[in-house]
Amino acid sequence: MTDIQKQEIERYHKELESDVRKLVDKYLSISDWDIPEINEQKSMEYILQAIRNTLDDVESDWKKRSQ
Repeated sequence: MTDIQKQEIERYHKELESDVRKLVDKYLSISDWDIPEINEQKSMEYILQAIRNTLDDVESDWKKRSQ
């Protein structure tokens, strides 16, 4: 990645962070609807891990496409 590309992505850091927070909140709310006695901390851990796994999958797919 060139310095210009890196700077461009860094400009969107706050927007990316906001989008991810909204995504986490969305799935935390959904899990709360499905399981009323939910352990919110545990749900947060599961949701964040699922997002990390999904990012790994997306990265892997992109790497395969670029070969």
